Amino acid sequence: MFEKLEGVVKRFAEIEKMLSDPKTLQDRSAYEMCSREHAELSPVVEAFGQYQKVVDDLDSSKELLADDDPDIKAMAKEEIASLTERCDELAGQLNRLMVPKDPLDDKNVILEIRAGTGGEEAALFAGDLFRMYGRYAEGRGWKVEIVTHHVTGTGGLKEVIAMVTGRGAYSCFKYESGTHRVQRVPSTETQGRIHTSAVTVAVLPEAEEVELDIDPNEIKVDVYRSSGPGGQSVNTTDSAVRLTHLPSGLVVTCQDEKSQHKNKVKAMKVLRARLFDQMVQEQHSLRSEARKTQVGTGDRSGRIRTYNFPQGRVTDHRIGLTLYKLDDILQGNIDPFVEALTTHHQAAAMQQVASFEP
Repeated sequence: MFEKLEGVVKRFAEIEKMLSDPKTLQDRSAYEMCSREHAELSPVVEAFGQYQKVVDDLDSSKELLADDDPDIKAMAKEEIASLTERCDELAGQLNRLMVPKDPLDDKNVILEIRAGTGGEEAALFAGDLFRMYGRYAEGRGWKVEIVTHHVTGTGGLKEVIAMVTGRGAYSCFKYESGTHRVQRVPSTETQGRIHTSAVTVAVLPEAEEVELDIDPNEIKVDVYRSSGPGGQSVNTTDSAVRLTHLPSGLVVTCQDEKSQHKNKVKAMKVLRARLFDQMVQEQHSLRSEARKTQVGTGDRSGRIRTYNFPQGRVTDHRIGLTLYKLDDILQGNIDPFVEALTTHHQAAAMQQVASFEP
């Protein structure tokens, strides 16, 4: 690990030199790439520099133990205890920083929420989850844009697909994929019985064109009139778009925009994300051992979380975390789960890399 850290310091120096090179400044793409790498390496270099200084101070304090003055010895022992503790803290920080980063973490996401078992009650809860994620994204300064949605007669959501745009969106949303179960008394229940319903959530990283080349000849494009509640242009123009990817059979529709062109652009983003996700999932299945360390980013059929309204609790079944803050969580405050799942994933990943021992 020490050699890896020295390699990081060397690379950091190279990046800083490149950033000051006029050629890099003139090349926007190269400058952005260097700036991104500089930002990623900076915390590692800073922590390693602090660690090296603490180690030097620790060695100096140990030398003072040989001094004849008892006061100096006592002071040295206090400093050694404090510096050793700080050394351990920095070593742990370096271990976490050196865990390989998910290359998809900085991407925007395609968020797909669908009502499952439970009929109208499931659709109402799908709406609750979408509002929860919208508030969470808003709190982080991310933009949420609906691609397509189907509203039920009671105001619930049978399905909603949206784009969440913002740096690091995938790193926070990726653990939300799976089945979310709700236990509560539906508004239509006259005898006060608790019903259990389910909603499925899929989080897909947005794919860039350079990452996934789609042959236009393999896409069938159909246009038709929009349906359902809406404003001007609904049911009057052929603005809705349906894309069918012939090799895979994937179908994406979009009708929320008045413009056929805008609907097609949005639909293409969803199609690209789904195809990219298929490719990623195939890679994960080939790396079965690595997949075992993942927390909820693989099998989306598994139940991951239960929202129990009578008891006001939310339980994440993957890590056994229960919080009695249901109202707060539904307001978009899901950070406790995001942070706990991230920590759990990092701890599992750290077991597969060499630890940096102080």
